[in-house]
Amino acid sequence: MTPKEIHVVPHMHWDREWYFSTEESQVLLVNNMDEIMAMLEQNPDYPAYVLDGQTAILEDYFAAKPENYNRVKRLVQTGRLKVGPWYTQTDEAIVGAESMTRNLLYGIKDSRKLGEPMMIGYVPDSFGQSAQAPMILNQFGIKRSLFWRGFSPLKGTNSSEFRWRSQDGSEVFAENFPLGYAIGKYLEDDAEILKPRMDKILETLDARANGNDELLPNGHDQMPIQQNIQAVIQLLNRLYPGRHFSLSTYEQLFDELEKQQNVPIVEGEMLDGQYARVHRSIYSTRMDLKVYNTRIENKITNILEPLASLAQHFGIPYQHGLIELIWKELMKNHAHDSIGGCVSDKVNREIWGRYLVAEERVDMLIEFYKRKLTEAVKADGVSDKLTLFNLLPGRRERPVEATITTKASGFTLKDAEGKEIPFTVIQRGTIDAGIIDRQIVAGGDYEPFNQFTIEFNWIHENVGYETLTIHPITQELPVSGKKVTRVETAAYDITFKQNGTLTILDKDSDQTYRNVLNVENQADDGDEYDFSPLRGDKPVYSADLVNNAKIEITEFAQSYRATIEYTLSLPKSLAERGKKEPQLDTLAIKFNLVISKSSRTIEITADLDNHIKDQRTRVLFPTNLISKQSIADNQFGKIHRPVHDPAMAVWENQKWDERPDAIFPLLSYVSLTGAQTVSVLTDSSREYEIIGNDDTIALTLVRGVDWLGKSDLVRRPGRPSGIHAPTPDGEVLGELSLDFALRIDPVPFSQAGVAQSAKQYLTPVVAYNQIPFEAMHMNPPMVSLSSKGDLNLPLVKGAVQSTIKLCEDNERLLLRIFNPSDEALSLPAGIQQFDLAESPLPFAEKLLPNQVVTLGLEK
Repeated sequence: MTPKEIHVVPHMHWDREWYFSTEESQVLLVNNMDEIMAMLEQNPDYPAYVLDGQTAILEDYFAAKPENYNRVKRLVQTGRLKVGPWYTQTDEAIVGAESMTRNLLYGIKDSRKLGEPMMIGYVPDSFGQSAQAPMILNQFGIKRSLFWRGFSPLKGTNSSEFRWRSQDGSEVFAENFPLGYAIGKYLEDDAEILKPRMDKILETLDARANGNDELLPNGHDQMPIQQNIQAVIQLLNRLYPGRHFSLSTYEQLFDELEKQQNVPIVEGEMLDGQYARVHRSIYSTRMDLKVYNTRIENKITNILEPLASLAQHFGIPYQHGLIELIWKELMKNHAHDSIGGCVSDKVNREIWGRYLVAEERVDMLIEFYKRKLTEAVKADGVSDKLTLFNLLPGRRERPVEATITTKASGFTLKDAEGKEIPFTVIQRGTIDAGIIDRQIVAGGDYEPFNQFTIEFNWIHENVGYETLTIHPITQELPVSGKKVTRVETAAYDITFKQNGTLTILDKDSDQTYRNVLNVENQADDGDEYDFSPLRGDKPVYSADLVNNAKIEITEFAQSYRATIEYTLSLPKSLAERGKKEPQLDTLAIKFNLVISKSSRTIEITADLDNHIKDQRTRVLFPTNLISKQSIADNQFGKIHRPVHDPAMAVWENQKWDERPDAIFPLLSYVSLTGAQTVSVLTDSSREYEIIGNDDTIALTLVRGVDWLGKSDLVRRPGRPSGIHAPTPDGEVLGELSLDFALRIDPVPFSQAGVAQSAKQYLTPVVAYNQIPFEAMHMNPPMVSLSSKGDLNLPLVKGAVQSTIKLCEDNERLLLRIFNPSDEALSLPAGIQQFDLAESPLPFAEKLLPNQVVTLGLEK
């Protein structure tokens, strides 16, 4: 049966920025919006127009034309202008679960100020789709999904319509754009041109259709509304008398599609590049921006929001407005081109600026809450205090680290009962008095303050705080570490090798891991979308090039602190690779390790100073586990992925748009498992590949290229992605710092609690040191607190806390948890459950694997 109903849906896909800036697109937006509204207002038979499913467009428009707010509102309320449900067109690969959640939360909230949002998970151009998307959409009441990239017949069907299901059973009716969202752009009114164009389009649509209805989207990137579309539709109906073309909406299309019987079911993520490129190695483009994003997301969800919730519980107001500003500033960088980094250098600087603003707001609000809570604690006769905040329930594996600032040469720490708390000084320095408070130096006191970084054990298993008092002493407090040449903890024996690598013996499993932290460097002949190896080039490894790394290891009472430093001399650019005598430049690497004596998590910071162009650098973690699958986390869950993508056997014959290399995204961890489990945790890079003998985790540190798009790459034949434009800042030259960790558990993954370990790594105990000086003054808090306080949370064994926040209506605190295990978890009775939209749910006894639930708490 030839499908007869062709739904022509007018829309524009709106990249706020790409190779052009936000400012440039805003000028066009004002022009386009005025034309769209005029068309809708003057033509009552024109059904509707789709504003790309994101409300950030309207923010940009109203910033320039606030006088048109009511015009837009009338069109939205009458269903003529389709807005939402997203705030921005989110990426689904490397943005966190809470980011996707807030994108819908704020997008729907903003839409409802105008009317009803378009309740379709509409992501026409994102580089792949998360396996958790159906669950997230369902929790906002969205039962439909429309997307382009990532689908292939390897999902079990070639139909453009299917039911897409998450592991927890959540399901959306999905429509996949067979040829993308722009196939109906600028439709011609000349039959001799239009007919052959449409013949090709309809051939593909017919081959993929599962029923009687097909979609012809009439729009493109930044495309103005097509003024003559009704005349073109009349022409199409004359050219194809056996079909019926009509102006329609996505809702009308789905109403018809959902009448189909025997619709195929599809599960899992959409990362196949057969019909459209998904750019699997874009996760490392402009790594400086990627690191920024990861760090800010983790600060908001793991520190700021739980801290603000704790403050709310004790009478200090939750600053919804400021937190929403932070999220929106961050999410403006979450559209696929922006977070992907496939942008011009000018846009790159704008993205960087937004991250700078977002992180400054996050840091200042965190300091505000720590200060307000600390100042509310009354400590008779003591002006110097140290408050510790535990923002994740459970016992900590590693000791607490804090900084004390004082004029004194030393101090003691005491709890509320006056009991002295032992600590170790791991670092000591000074800070200018004017930085503390300029009024000090204005009064003539230029003596610097002493700053002590200390480490000590602190047990506080609930989410809460404890305030300690600081008592000055005249005795000097020296750094108390001693230099050693090897590391031994309860879990590991670690040997530092002169080639810059580690040999780690795990005592419990008696497994030895060699060449840990080996660094791989390889030429990159790709662009901002994809890594592409240089023909004939082979990777080089630091373990083969370095023979005299500078190694320093200091042992303290609770931990070891170590550094490994060396410099690699490498061909300075792509043109020099392969030459017999290439011009060389340097890539300096310094690994800083914190190895707790009581934890299996080895914390690592890699400080790079890169002067090498056109290259990719990765750090390697051998696991001794020859594996067929890796396990990594995605939004509110985990996913098993093949070490070798089976599509590698067919991609060339089937003429895929790109080679399906098994380079994948992660959010906070990736593991290989067998009798043991080896995991890499990350607070920076979110790109990995399993290499070697299928036993080595490669975490990308930096990738540098100087073109936005190139053609005929080894792994991506044909046309360039994007445009062929120079992007010298994409080389990511200079200094870059990345935080990640290694953890070895002597048990299989199902017993290792990797998700919990990753969450603990990303949620450190934070501290606030109150002293009698402040650069910015506030009135004393209106509340008075005791030296200890807890936020009593219901504990669900095996679940992981996503965040704690105040609900948007200010009625209650919300605890969001998810299940990373393979077994259903029991939920506590008597506690109201909510969805991600913060609407009440019927009580469910179990939390299913890869499922999220939000629990309501008293304020």
